Amino acid sequence: MKFKINSKYVKWGVTAFLVIAAAICFYYVVFHVTDIVRNVKSLSRVITPIISGLIIAYLMTPILNGFEKSLLNPLFDKMKVKPSAKRDKFIRALSILLTVVLVFFILYAIVAMLISQIVPSIRAIISNFDTYVDNVSAWLNKLLENNPDLKSYVVPQVSKASAELEKWLEDTATLLAKSSEILKTVSLSIISFVKATWNFIIGFIISIYVLASKETFSDQSKKMLYALFQTDVANSILKSFRFIHRTFIGFISGKVLDSIIIGLLCFIGTTIMNTPYAILVSVIVGVTNVIPFFGPYLGAIPSALLILIVDITHPLNCVYFVLFIFLLQQFDGNILGPKILGDSTGLSGFWVIFSITLFGGLFGIPGMIVGVPIFAIIYAAIKKIINHNLKKKKLPTDSASYNDMECVDKDGNFLPRVPADPKIKKHKSTYALIKEKLAEKKEAKQPETDEPKATEKEEAPAEEKPDASVKEENKNE
Repeated sequence: MKFKINSKYVKWGVTAFLVIAAAICFYYVVFHVTDIVRNVKSLSRVITPIISGLIIAYLMTPILNGFEKSLLNPLFDKMKVKPSAKRDKFIRALSILLTVVLVFFILYAIVAMLISQIVPSIRAIISNFDTYVDNVSAWLNKLLENNPDLKSYVVPQVSKASAELEKWLEDTATLLAKSSEILKTVSLSIISFVKATWNFIIGFIISIYVLASKETFSDQSKKMLYALFQTDVANSILKSFRFIHRTFIGFISGKVLDSIIIGLLCFIGTTIMNTPYAILVSVIVGVTNVIPFFGPYLGAIPSALLILIVDITHPLNCVYFVLFIFLLQQFDGNILGPKILGDSTGLSGFWVIFSITLFGGLFGIPGMIVGVPIFAIIYAAIKKIINHNLKKKKLPTDSASYNDMECVDKDGNFLPRVPADPKIKKHKSTYALIKEKLAEKKEAKQPETDEPKATEKEEAPAEEKPDASVKEENKNE
C-alpha cells in the first residue's frame, strides 16, 4: 500500500506550526521584556568596538585610496618597481601608516586649536560678562532717551535677563565649589572617558585590520550575497549598496571639506575686519556649516550676537560681519558647494529641509548632519519601487506626463482634463463630463450613410410579414 502525501494537509500543518511558534515567541517577548533589553544592552557593549572599527575603517578608506592611487603607486612606477604581491602589501602597509599619521595630526591640530585659542576666548567672555552687560545697558539707555515708554519696558527686561543669567552662573559656581559633587562628576566623567577611549582604541585596531584586507572582506561579502539570493536579486542589492556608498561618503566627505574651507575663509575675513574673537567665531561658522541649509544661520546668529555684545559701542562691526557671512554663504551655496558636492543627493530643496527637520527632531545635531544622505537613500529606494510598479502597469515614469491628465481609463489611456464650462450643471462629475465629450466625438465621426441603411432594415421585415387570413386558410387545409 502506497502512502500519498496530501499537500493541503501539509500546508495546514506548516501553518499551524508557524502560528504556534509565533504565539510562543510573542508570549516570551511580552513577559520577558527586561531580560531581552538587558541581553541586547550586553550584546551592544560587546559589539560596540567592532562597529566603531568598521565605521573608522569606512571613513578612512577614501584617504587610504588617495595615498595608494595618487601617491604611492605612481611613485613606485617611476622607480620602476615591478607590480607584485609583495609590492602591493608594502604599498598597503605604507598607506595605512600615512593615513593613521594624517588622521592623528588632524585630531591633534583640532584639539590644540581648541585648547590654545578657543578656551581662552571663552574664559575671557565669562570673566568680562559683567562689563558686557553694563555696556549693553548703557547703550540701550542712550538709544532710548527720546522714547521713555519703550525705555520703561526694554530696560527692565534686559536687567531681568541679566540677573537670571548671573544667578545661573552663581549656582554653577556654587555647585562646582562642592567637593563631593566635583568628585562624583569627575569620577563619572573619568569612567565614561576611559570606556570611550577603550572602545576607540579597540575600534582603531580593528579598523587597521579591516583596511589591510578590505578587498578580501568585499569579495567574501559578494560571495555570500550571490550564495543566498538569486542572481538578479543579488545584482540589485549590490547596485543599491554601491549607490548608498557613493551617496553617503560623497556627501559627508564633501561637506567636511566644504566646511573647512568656509571656516578658513571666515577666519581670514574676520581677521582683516578686526572682528573680536575671530578664531572662536570662525570655528562656530565652520562647524555649523556641516549642517545643510540651517547650518549657516545656526552659526551666524550667535556669532553676530556675540560680536554685538562684546563691542556694543561699535554696532557697525556686527553689521559688517553679517554682510560678510551673507556673501560667504552665497559663495558657498552657488560656487563652492556645487563644485565640491555636485548633485550627490539628488534631492530638491523641500526634501532637504524635510530630511533635516525630521532627523534633527529624532536624533538631534547628528541627525541633522547625516539626515540628508540617509533620506536621499530612502527617497531613491521608494522612487525605484514606484517606477517598477508603473512599468508593470505600462504607465510612464516621468512625473511631467501626469501634468495635464484627469484620470486613467481601464485600457491605461490618459484622459485629459476638461475645462470648466459654465453652461454645464455643477452637479455633474468630471469623469461624466469626459465620457460625454468622448461620446460626442464618436457621433461626429460616424458617416451619414448609416441612417438610410437603418430605415431599410426597419421596413424590410414589415413587407415580409404574411397576412393573418392566409395563415387561417393554410390551417384549414
